[in-house]
Amino acid sequence: MTAIDPAEAGGPEVLVPVERPVPHPRAGEVLIRIAAAGVNRPDVMQRRGLYAPPPGATSIPGLEIAGEVVALGDGVPPELLGQPMCALVSGGGYADFAVAPVGQCLPVPATLSMEEAAAIPETLFTVWTNLFERGFASEGDTVLVHGGTSGIGTMAIALCNLFGVEIIVTAGSPEKVARALDLGATHAIDYRQADFVAEVKRMTGGRGVQVVLDMVGGDYLPRNLQCLAEDGRHVSIAVQNGATAPIPIFDIMRRRLTLTGSTLRNRDVAFKSLVADELARTVWPFVEEGRLRPVMDRSFPLAEAADAHRRMEAGEHVGKIVLIP
Repeated sequence: MTAIDPAEAGGPEVLVPVERPVPHPRAGEVLIRIAAAGVNRPDVMQRRGLYAPPPGATSIPGLEIAGEVVALGDGVPPELLGQPMCALVSGGGYADFAVAPVGQCLPVPATLSMEEAAAIPETLFTVWTNLFERGFASEGDTVLVHGGTSGIGTMAIALCNLFGVEIIVTAGSPEKVARALDLGATHAIDYRQADFVAEVKRMTGGRGVQVVLDMVGGDYLPRNLQCLAEDGRHVSIAVQNGATAPIPIFDIMRRRLTLTGSTLRNRDVAFKSLVADELARTVWPFVEEGRLRPVMDRSFPLAEAADAHRRMEAGEHVGKIVLIP
């Protein structure tokens, strides 16, 4: 099969097509002929040599896929053969075929194209487990999400709209602010033109938000804490501005704040399968009804994966970028 599997870390130019063996599904896995694969920032970090695949995972990047099940491992129900599925994977998406644990697969309904289906798993699993499970966001809450027009941000907007949560997002231009509002954000802040801490306080009448979902890290963390209401929760999912930051310990104690975070890729199959089961019950009905779909930016042929990474790194995209084998 054709795959993107760089021999060494580097810039986008290392993403060139190569030939690799088609993987074989093990017990509890399915082999999917890939129709589309999502591009995510962890792929960029892996390409740069900053985010190694977990033990046992393929070196081929790509964390979410959609396509047809073409082979089954032991123990997989035979009726899945030939079914359209999307899946969260630990790697392997930048290829013609990939294996996926059956527990991490969700059926692709008629309401979605394969490109849209491939753009859902990584952001849906991430936002659900962090904003709604670790952050306990619930109806009537107000949350702050940075990167409002990213794949994570646009999925957070969509889920908050479905579950009655007000959402404030940040974005890096007036055009992106306008797009975030069009997508359903309650408020959007141009962080290049305004102090998001002051704006959040103004927008919430001084109360602050119940949850901050942060992918920036570094000097954003203490500023994020200023945005939290009493008993607020801060959830870190990435550290684009750095992995360390000073924290005001007494303020955390006084206002009973919670700091938490997670990474998804290194969690085991059992955990991810539990999340998939929960999503199948609570969120997937909205997908099947056509009420939840990803915001799509651009599709690139697999051979042009380098251009897809360049677009992501330039920060020009709104929503999801996908590759088409």
